[in-house]
Amino acid sequence: MALADQKETVVMALDTLRTNKLRSGLTILGIVIGVMTVIVISSVVNGLNSNVANVVQSLGSNVLFIFRFPVFTGRPTTEMLTRKQMTYDDAVAMRDLPHVVAVAPILQFTDRSNIGGGLGTTSIKAGTHSMQNTTLEGDTPDVETVSEIELSSGRFFTEDDMARSANVTVLGSDTADELFSGTNAIGQEVQAGGMTFTVVGVAARKKQAFGGGKNPDDNKAYFPITTFHKLHPEQLDYWISLKYDDPKNQSLVQDELTELLRRRRKVANEAPDNFSIFGTDTLTRLWNQITGGLFLLLFALASVALMVGGVGVMNIMLVSVTERTREIGIRKAIGATKRTIMAQFTLEAVTLCAVGGIIGVLIGSFLAFVMQFSPVPSQLSTFWVLLAFGSACAIGLIFGIYPAWKAASLNPIEALRYE
Repeated sequence: MALADQKETVVMALDTLRTNKLRSGLTILGIVIGVMTVIVISSVVNGLNSNVANVVQSLGSNVLFIFRFPVFTGRPTTEMLTRKQMTYDDAVAMRDLPHVVAVAPILQFTDRSNIGGGLGTTSIKAGTHSMQNTTLEGDTPDVETVSEIELSSGRFFTEDDMARSANVTVLGSDTADELFSGTNAIGQEVQAGGMTFTVVGVAARKKQAFGGGKNPDDNKAYFPITTFHKLHPEQLDYWISLKYDDPKNQSLVQDELTELLRRRRKVANEAPDNFSIFGTDTLTRLWNQITGGLFLLLFALASVALMVGGVGVMNIMLVSVTERTREIGIRKAIGATKRTIMAQFTLEAVTLCAVGGIIGVLIGSFLAFVMQFSPVPSQLSTFWVLLAFGSACAIGLIFGIYPAWKAASLNPIEALRYE
């Protein structure tokens, strides 16, 4: 079909839209909703993935975590819960492995009186101010390197502080803001567990994975591990974080850790490991599995909207063929070929869906942009915008073929007689 005929066909389709605004609007409504939904869903998933990636990165690069059972694969079994705990000496032994940069044994206080049994929930006070649900954590100075903790003010505690079991603490940003709002926390005193501690540092604010709200890690108090033993000598269940030198050495470091721990924990050759080693990539894979399934479900729902829109387009095109039967007869009588008629009506269907796709893209992109200023993270993807628009055009092509074929197959004599 000539370029002039193609332009004329598009103009005719747009004239049909303008002439029957309500009918055309209802016809492409499903397309608009489907395209808009695809863009909004993909933007939210991309935003969540980006935020989670940033949070995982904030846990520290080239880091492995060691605990007596896996913590991201569901509820631990009875056998896992009865396993021998990790020890401080296990962490010390890991420091001698090749490629290991730093090792941080970590203890946290579990408040058994807290309703729901939340981890590390207690209160910390400063004068008349108090902060609830604060995590009390015992660490070595190496945790600053392993977890890449940034300080907004002050310093982290030192080996000398740990050797002296000094009553010093580093507060999370939310904890410091609540206890010392508007004043410098450095050098101030706080009370926890019936003991008094001097604040020597304040950690910088952590990244939040899901937009709004607060990061629980910002409500934390870090103590030298020897000082923490004075606070809660009953806590001996160590979580060990280990930083290694190069990402390419991850498998090698894991193998060396496995050999070391099996030997130290006296695991028989034929017995499985009674500990778990995992990295930040485990969190990323788990998150991708969750969002991947959710995205497929939501995308399927959006596809249903597109299909419904396609059926609407087919219906309106069949009505259009009926209304323009005489016009088709006239065109065939003056020499229009079956191919020309079919191309005309197919292009009209595609134009209808393309208009719906453009409207859906505009609305979806606007909503994705607005959500950037809401608690829901959003990140617009050019790929998904193009895919959504391309899907709308493809729907027009697929559902416009039958009406176009029906129009092209009309007998010109019968079409001219049609009233």
